[in-house]
Amino acid sequence: MTADVDPTSHHSESRGDRVAAFFDLDKTVIAKSSTYVFSKPFFAQGLLNRRAVLESSYAHFMFLLSGADHDQMERMREHLTKMCAGWDVEQVKSIVAETLHELVDPLIYAEAADLIADHKIRGHDVVIVSASGEEIVAPIAEVLGAEHTAATRMVVRDGKYTGEVEFYCYGDGKVQAIEKLAASSGYDLARCYAYSDSVTDLPMLQAVGHATAVNPDRNLRREATARGWPVLTFSNPVSLWARFQAPSSTTLAATAAVGISAVLAGAISYRLLRRRR
Repeated sequence: MTADVDPTSHHSESRGDRVAAFFDLDKTVIAKSSTYVFSKPFFAQGLLNRRAVLESSYAHFMFLLSGADHDQMERMREHLTKMCAGWDVEQVKSIVAETLHELVDPLIYAEAADLIADHKIRGHDVVIVSASGEEIVAPIAEVLGAEHTAATRMVVRDGKYTGEVEFYCYGDGKVQAIEKLAASSGYDLARCYAYSDSVTDLPMLQAVGHATAVNPDRNLRREATARGWPVLTFSNPVSLWARFQAPSSTTLAATAAVGISAVLAGAISYRLLRRRR
């Protein structure tokens, strides 16, 4: 099961000895914006109008074309908070659970899945860290077999989003999240790993001992070169669920972590062990 960062919920017998790999989500693990992926079912369920879908499509196109800088992320934050004000939280969770297999599974980079499996083989925890909302990020992280998630949390009142942000998991906010998780789970950040595509995640990459740029935007590529960080290119989205019979959507939420973890630990482990460093 995944868990968001709660300092009271995790304890380690050997504090400071454990290692985690922190992964950004969009364009690092999956080939599209996780928020944009669900715009079609949100529209079908009446949560979005046509104008909102068009705006999301344009924002996603620009995101894929040039990445996201600070100003773009702030505009996206304002757009998303206004857009989701009044949405029913349980309806959002239900839509994500029902469409996760169809929409997200084919977008997972094979290279990212291999890398996640490699870390798990080495005994490292995997943490998905994303500026997208936790109702979207947590189910995706569970499918990937991640131990924890850190994501944006919206204020909820009477089961509906108010349009206010409780915690924005972006920039320095990502560092706050991983430092809190490191303190509660006993991670030694100097031994930990981080992966991202965007220069806006520079604070997170600097917070660990082993940083890697994945599909980096121009500014992050420049930073990675200057700092001597590895640069990886992920370009092969693959359907993990296609490797075995997928459960129905009604049982997906309960079985995703077990099923995908089995794939990650089994179906591709032989190849990974052969190239294990």
